[in-house]
Formats: sequence, C-alpha cells, structure tokens
Amino acid sequence: MPHRLRAALARRAFLAQSAAAILAGIALHPTAHAADTYPSKPVTLVTSFSVGSGPDTVLRLVADRLGKAWGQRVVVENRPGGAGFIAIDAFKRATPDGYSLLQLDSEQLAALPHLYKSRQYDPDKVFDPVATLFITPFLVSVSAQSPWKSVSDLVAAAKAKPGQVTYGSWGIGSPGHLGGIALENAANVSMQHVPYKEVGQLYAAVSTQEVNWSMATIASSQGPYQAGKLRYIAVAAPKRIPQMPDVPTVAESGGPASLDVNSFVVLLAPKGLPAAIRDKINADVAKVVADPEIKKRLDTFAFQTISWSPDEIHRQVAAKSKTYQGLIQKANVTLE
Repeated sequence: MPHRLRAALARRAFLAQSAAAILAGIALHPTAHAADTYPSKPVTLVTSFSVGSGPDTVLRLVADRLGKAWGQRVVVENRPGGAGFIAIDAFKRATPDGYSLLQLDSEQLAALPHLYKSRQYDPDKVFDPVATLFITPFLVSVSAQSPWKSVSDLVAAAKAKPGQVTYGSWGIGSPGHLGGIALENAANVSMQHVPYKEVGQLYAAVSTQEVNWSMATIASSQGPYQAGKLRYIAVAAPKRIPQMPDVPTVAESGGPASLDVNSFVVLLAPKGLPAAIRDKINADVAKVVADPEIKKRLDTFAFQTISWSPDEIHRQVAAKSKTYQGLIQKANVTLE
C-alpha cells in the first residue's frame, strides 16, 4: 500500500476515534453540555407570595435582569396561600431541569415541617437549594401613641401583667409569631399572640393599640410608619441597620441581647437538578443581586443582598429549623 494512502487512512481513523471520544464524553456528561445551552426556552419562577409583596417585587426585578442576561423570557407565577403549600404542592410536579424555580422564605422551609407534622413535609427530600435573593431583619414596632419607648419598657409591662401584653403577627407560625415567642423565651415573660390574616390589618391594629406590639419589616410597615402611626423601638439584630440608624438594637434598648429575628428568601429547584445548571443559575442570580442599581432598590426596604452557595443555603436552613423546632415545641404551636 502506498505510503500516502496509508497516511490518509491513519488520519481518517484518528479523526473517527476523536469524534467518538467527544461523543462519548457528551454522553457521559450530558449536564455539562446542557448548562452551556441553558436556558434555551422560557423559565418560570413560581412564588408563594402575592403580587406587590416585598419578595414578589424583588423576584420581578431579578426576573427582568435574568431575562435580559439569558435572552429568554423569565415569567413570575404567583401562587400565594395555604401557608405556602399551594405553591409547594404545585411545584413538586415540576421537572428538575432548571426551567421551573420556586421562591420561598426561610420559614416556609424551616418552620412548616414542625408546624404541619402530619404532612410529612421534608424540604430536603423535595427541593435542591439554588440561589439566595435577600435577607431582612425585623424591627419591634409599637403604636406612635404607645407609652413604651424601649424594649425594656415592653418587657417590664409583660412582667407586671403576665399573659396580658399582646403582640400581633400575620399568621400562626409566621416570622412575626416565632419572633414574638423568641422574645418571650429570651426575656422570660408570657404574652398573648394575636394572628391576623393580612399585614395591613396587623399594622392598623398596632397603630390603634388594638394589639400592643408586633415584629415588622420596613417593606411591610412603611405605610403606617411614614404616616406617623407606627414607631420602631428596636431592631432585632446584632447591629443597627443603615436605613434606620437612630433605631437601637434590642440589646441597646434594654432587651435580651440574644434576640436576632430575620428571614431570608431563596430560589429552589425540584430535587435532582443537575449540578452544572444549578451552579450557572446561582452565579447568574448572584451577579444580578450584586448589581449596584438592584442593591440600591433593595436597600430602600433593608433587604440585604446575599450570595450563598447551595451548600450554605442548606446549612442556614438547617440552623433555622433547629431554632424553630425548639420554639415551636416549647410554645406547643401546631397547625394540623
């Protein structure tokens, strides 16, 4: 066989082997290839929060930026109600391909399993953490007409009249409710919880002293606060927040230094999302929330942007779950 023909055949065999190796690599690692092309169609972001709420507003900002970065439509679908289970139950049927993501807060991940034991709801078994959006601290709010000027005043009143001081929240098992229990435990007092169906009703009740106090976020209570009907006496965090520099921490206000009440909001995927796609979404969301314009808009409501890895999200949820389990068991709270 002529030398030139042998060389041509050898070259052809080499190219065929190389092509086969490349195809085999793609077959063995299909998710890496999928991540390179993700997203190739519209993405739906399901949220358990109602239209116009703080988390919904943030999600729509992020969806708009992701849509521009990805060159695909990113649609927000609101499924509020049922303590979050309407969105959760609908989302369980989604395909773990990254085209359906779910927005929940830390309480829907860490508190609901302890409040609804008969549902056997275990977030670890049905969700993969994907990305974080923000974390928000809570403030202790009272009526502008309240005689209390500090947490020390609140605690003193609760000790003087056990079980008679009232605090409101936007539902049993909500961060406002669990934060109230945490204050009771830390200050060794007993108070009465009054749940409301909506945050608007809650802060109207606080403003008129129908209830004595409540936990509040800037986003949820800014209306009555700006109208001069509500006053913040402390922020339930280790340090003051830039948006309210004159509001002391609970410790500075004469309350228990250990009190730290916050809530974080994350994006999740159905269990089984390929790691390469998960990591791409995590990185892209982190870029969006780190954008100065987005940060500025979130700062207005004291929504602090965070960029946790999926593993860190899991650790933070586990830590909150342990805290909430203790609070719920001690207060004997159930929603069966």
